[in-house]
Amino acid sequence: MTRNTTERTGRRTVLKATSGAGLLALAGCIGTPDDDNGDDDVYEIGMVDSLTGSLADFGERNQRAVELALDDVNEVGVNGRELDIIVEDSESESQGGVAAAQKLVNQDGVPFLIGAVGSGVSLSIYESVIQDTDVVQLSQNSTGLGLTDFPGLLRMSPSGRTQSVALADIIAEDGYDEVAVTYINDEFGESLYDAFAEAYDGDIVYESSHDGEQASYGSLVSEMNGSGTEAWLCITYQQEFSTMVTNMFESGYEPQLYGADSNRGDTVLANTPEGSMNGMKLVEPAAPEDQENYQAFAADFEAEFGESPTAWSAFAYDCVVTAALSIQAADEFTGTALGEVVRDVTRPEGEEAFTYEEAHAILDDGGTPDDVDYQGVSGPIDFDENGDPRGSLVVFEVQDHDYVSIEFRES
Repeated sequence: MTRNTTERTGRRTVLKATSGAGLLALAGCIGTPDDDNGDDDVYEIGMVDSLTGSLADFGERNQRAVELALDDVNEVGVNGRELDIIVEDSESESQGGVAAAQKLVNQDGVPFLIGAVGSGVSLSIYESVIQDTDVVQLSQNSTGLGLTDFPGLLRMSPSGRTQSVALADIIAEDGYDEVAVTYINDEFGESLYDAFAEAYDGDIVYESSHDGEQASYGSLVSEMNGSGTEAWLCITYQQEFSTMVTNMFESGYEPQLYGADSNRGDTVLANTPEGSMNGMKLVEPAAPEDQENYQAFAADFEAEFGESPTAWSAFAYDCVVTAALSIQAADEFTGTALGEVVRDVTRPEGEEAFTYEEAHAILDDGGTPDDVDYQGVSGPIDFDENGDPRGSLVVFEVQDHDYVSIEFRES
């Protein structure tokens, strides 16, 4: 199943910067069957990603996974055509995400939109741009609980409720019957905090929301320290958490730290003092490392980019493959037709397929969407009635200023 990296590099669709704020485009042009100005050899969809801003670490790995996915899809083809993606930058903000989605839907006319990373951004896009249209939206990385309330908004990453419950369990298992909590003042932070508060059997002796992108969180961490508890849970983003940790370290505070997926990243390690987070535990969606298709994906990713992928990269890869399979399975290249099949190509009633090539072969041989059960590199997908997938979790501990996987948990 492992692909030849040298051959694949030669096939690569080039990711290139274009003029305009934050726009990246994967080379190609619009290719809908009914578009007289388009290229009949190309299907074009859209993607809103965090290319800049507080979630840019996620966006960078997403784009690398998108490159690999497009290589794999276009080596086989989609109804004899190629798939291209226009990628717009949300700047990790709701306003930027809505503007990007409006451009993709209203100007480019894409029937399928992958996006976004931040939960608040995905929800804003759906409510402001996608809702009441026939465009399909599939978020690559959003875990906020609020997405479950919008069945028309699909996501590849599991709900953050599973992380909140796991954190409540881990803090209790570590012997802490009280905790201080701070959370980012948006849908992601509020929803994960609410789920944690519901699941945690101990006492929350301090809780406070915080705004993003502050120069200092000194007052906040001082209040958390004043609560008298040793266990601190921070539900926030990488940039904000880096500042908090630095404030803690400079003040001489040494709490037992806990966090969610958005706390972890190279940005945090680079922007915090050595030893400032040792012993911290974090929970995030897990990649199926024992699955052969994930191993092949990880090997390709490491060979091309010199680093290991994350589960978030795998989610982005599977978004592209799911979109391609939906196009292959649909009667026409419209949002309505794609919406009718996007859930079906990942359901367990069909024949398990672990690569795009395997799933495409089933459809190309006369199979229906119900005959395909695409098993993603991120694991089984199986969108439920709320647009949420299945998933499992990995627990990381910070050791010697690095993240070490210490446990897997079923969600």
